[in-house]
Amino acid sequence: MELRALRYFVTVADELHFGRAAERLHIAQPAVSQQIARLERELGVRLLDRSPRRVRLTAAGRRVLDAARTTLAAANQVQLAAQQVMTTVRIGTAAGMTARLERGIDALRARAPEFDVVLVDLPVEVRLNALRQGELDLALTRGTRSVPGLTVLPTWTEHLFAVVSKHHPAAQRTTVGLADLAGDTLRVPAHEHDTVVAALRDAGLHPRAGRPTGTLQDTIVEVGSEPRSWTVLPADQVAEIRSSRVRAIPLEPAITITGCIVVGAENAGNAAECAVAAFRDDATG
Repeated sequence: MELRALRYFVTVADELHFGRAAERLHIAQPAVSQQIARLERELGVRLLDRSPRRVRLTAAGRRVLDAARTTLAAANQVQLAAQQVMTTVRIGTAAGMTARLERGIDALRARAPEFDVVLVDLPVEVRLNALRQGELDLALTRGTRSVPGLTVLPTWTEHLFAVVSKHHPAAQRTTVGLADLAGDTLRVPAHEHDTVVAALRDAGLHPRAGRPTGTLQDTIVEVGSEPRSWTVLPADQVAEIRSSRVRAIPLEPAITITGCIVVGAENAGNAAECAVAAFRDDATG
């Protein structure tokens, strides 16, 4: 039995007229009649009483009509479920999250192998605005506490590192205190400046900040070229440094920053919980 035959039968039952049903279905009337006749043969019952003046449902036709509507509705739900599995997830991100993104996307695909991912690299404020406008499905951020209209879900924790030129006096130390860097100029990428400075201030530190820099790579180049400047980066970003001109040194005492999944308030349910589970530190454990 084909769904097409059930669909034709339901349409004829709605119209009680083969010509109007054919028009709704955008097919020739004989094709409708053939499908209904075939369905009746398969079921072994007459579904419709036909006369030159009118078409009406038989008793068996009324019973089959209810079952046909239920079957077609269930088939439609199957199609919708398949489309949802094949959905595209748009993730707002930034530099220095490669390993976490790879682990997180692998964890998400382990749950739903068919979904597609689009990564969008944006400054944090633009990232959050895009999420608010529905242009992203979720965003990864650091140090975000609350955002009007969005739900912020703390997900992971990273240690902060001081990054200095290899010619800096502290370059060979195993740890460094921020007091040791107080006389030097802090360089922070513009799109992360407020987040990093807020994390340091939470630790009771007020370093001398220079002008904001450009990208993360620009910051690394500038610090590597200025022996009396430094920057502070979370562990995930430190892992991506490829320059031999700088050194990353753990801070003493340790300072951490919280990474978050941010979603629209309407998505703060199972989907958000899956994202948190995927991107947290122990997601692959």
